[in-house]
Amino acid sequence: MQSSHDRSREEREQTADRRRAVDLPFALLTVLLLSIGVVMVLSASFASAYYDVQGETGHHAGYFFSRQAVFAAAGVAVMLLFSLIPMETYRRFSGALMIVSLLALGAVLVVGTVVNGARRWISLGFTTFQPSEITKIAIILYFSALICKYKDRMRTFRWGIAPFAAVLGTVAVLLVLEPHFSATIIILTIGAAMLFLGGVQLRWFIGGGALLGAGAVLAVLLVPYVGQRVASFRDPFSDLTGDGWQIVQSLYAIGSGGLTGLGLGRSRQKYLYLPEEHNDFIFSVLCEELGFIGASVILILFAMLILRGYYLAMRAPDRYGFLVGCGITTMLALQVILNVAVCTNLVPCTGISLPFFSYGGTALLIQMAEAGMILSLSREIPFAPEETGLLSRFGKKKEQRSRQSI
Repeated sequence: MQSSHDRSREEREQTADRRRAVDLPFALLTVLLLSIGVVMVLSASFASAYYDVQGETGHHAGYFFSRQAVFAAAGVAVMLLFSLIPMETYRRFSGALMIVSLLALGAVLVVGTVVNGARRWISLGFTTFQPSEITKIAIILYFSALICKYKDRMRTFRWGIAPFAAVLGTVAVLLVLEPHFSATIIILTIGAAMLFLGGVQLRWFIGGGALLGAGAVLAVLLVPYVGQRVASFRDPFSDLTGDGWQIVQSLYAIGSGGLTGLGLGRSRQKYLYLPEEHNDFIFSVLCEELGFIGASVILILFAMLILRGYYLAMRAPDRYGFLVGCGITTMLALQVILNVAVCTNLVPCTGISLPFFSYGGTALLIQMAEAGMILSLSREIPFAPEETGLLSRFGKKKEQRSRQSI
């Protein structure tokens, strides 16, 4: 017969094992969206893959799909691998990752591959990657570490503004030189979100927003590329065969889908009408084939994933995990919102991909690694929700205040 001491030890071991399990809802939602995304890449890309792949004819219709499927399978392994790495390890190497990302942004200006007039990619032979993708997660990890380090000093200019502004300013300059304005907007927004979570005073956001607004106006007036994008956004039908072509074809695709869609694989706009149909505008093809109902289901799945990410962040056992979880989830939400907004002409056309859907091997691997970091955070959350975590601490404080008021 077991003693009470042995039983309690077994219970502690079982509880510890259960704490080390990844969050199943987040993992399943990620894999589900990834699987649907791979199918949509096949449906959206086979026409252009058969006709032309980077100027070389003769490729099979499943060219993009086969490559994306390989990267998707590798991405699941990457997600599981990154879920095994403790959050403290990410914190320890965040500074090194930030340096590497800055060096990569500088290197792309020298040895980068030029596509459509922009030098944003570094060729690895078998594929290419954008250093800006690494920079996004580097900003989140590094800023989280700095915020935890400076703690109560975040409300001062010296510690709460200057070091972060220096990093963001350097990254923004390097991205503008490529040029890569969409990545600039996303990274600056992510940086602002991290500073907001870190407790920076509101007046700095007002000043920074005014400065960025002035910079945006100057970019529209002085940079022809930006001005043309804004003009086509305001009235895309005024230049149907020029700058407005892309967004007009996107709107045709979305409108053709109706309520239930034309059916999977039956899009008409993907037959060399809609540019970047398997990349930035894959959501337009999705709307055409699956209709309003299908697109709504996909957006609901994204919303569930985002809400689950914030939920896990709120239950983080320490501030660093909370900041990283909120940062990655915010980045995911921002990219989904901006991609859908571009496809529906709610914002000017920019090269923003749809996470887990848009074609791109290295970008997909990085996104799956980021999902693995969220799962790593979930491993460190105690199984019993009342034991610890920022969410439970907030609930306990609220309960104490209510008792005191009684």
